[in-house]
Amino acid sequence: MAIKNYLLIFIFVIVGTNFIVGGNAELQRFEHPAKADGSLSILVVGDWGRKGNYNQSQVAFQMGIIGEKMDLDFIISTGDNFYPKGLTDEHDTAFEDSFTKIYTAPSLQKQWYSVLGNHDYRGDALAQSSPLLKQRDSKWFCLKSYILSTDIAEFFFIDTTPFQDKYFTDPEDEVYDWRGILPRENYLMTLLKDLESALRESHAKWKIVVGHHTIRSAGIHGDTKELVKRLLPILQANNVDMYINGHDHCLEHVSSGDSPLQFLTSGGGSKAWRGNYSWSSDENDQTKFYYDGQGFMTLQIIQNEVEINFYDIVGNILHKWDTSKSLFSAI
Repeated sequence: MAIKNYLLIFIFVIVGTNFIVGGNAELQRFEHPAKADGSLSILVVGDWGRKGNYNQSQVAFQMGIIGEKMDLDFIISTGDNFYPKGLTDEHDTAFEDSFTKIYTAPSLQKQWYSVLGNHDYRGDALAQSSPLLKQRDSKWFCLKSYILSTDIAEFFFIDTTPFQDKYFTDPEDEVYDWRGILPRENYLMTLLKDLESALRESHAKWKIVVGHHTIRSAGIHGDTKELVKRLLPILQANNVDMYINGHDHCLEHVSSGDSPLQFLTSGGGSKAWRGNYSWSSDENDQTKFYYDGQGFMTLQIIQNEVEINFYDIVGNILHKWDTSKSLFSAI
């Protein structure tokens, strides 16, 4: 039985991606090729899993239309994949009801790369990385933390829920699945050390970190102080271009005032419209865009340029931003 389980885990790691062995960091590294011309087209959505309710189905429909126009390479989920309390286990029918039966457009039948959100930790947090989910829907891929390498960019997916103190000190009536996390400080120190090592050794033209929780946000959750203290300095010291998150149910773009880092929130996959805006971040940062509503974000990446678009539920472009680097720049 032990051998069988080991083989299932190994199959899960290699199906749909190419497993790369190497590097000093402990984070597992996977590979997804860019298009023949070296470009990448990516769609980003978060906080979505509500069995089609709260306009999830309408957002999914528009994602399919935009995805077809873009010729998507893959999709990123910024967490809170299944509400209200994750999955009960790897057999939970909420997986089909909130994922397979909702994202049915041909353009969305690409690999989905996901992280866990705090709501996912309120169920069976290990279920979403089970090989059985990959068998139920081949486009699903989720681990707590990992690296995705492409020809022109590297994506560092980070497990942010264990960073937030209140889930441990004041969980209220919620029960979190901390298997594999405790002792917490050892887990966090190892993750930060591995991330810092991987970022330092990366030669990617574009370095993008993905997590569920906000670092800078004007939404209802605001800044996550634990990430500002522990994660943000690592991102800034290692020339990270973008931090992409969900958690706040909005669409948002904040530019760092003291580094090239861009904070991008795509958490409008279903329930939104909270009527909240409370800017309390570093006064040097600049809010370029904030939309308290449903929608999603896209990334178009070429060798020396990135373009970001935020879309609402009917396909209007609400905000567009681009940046470029010297073709021969080392960072």
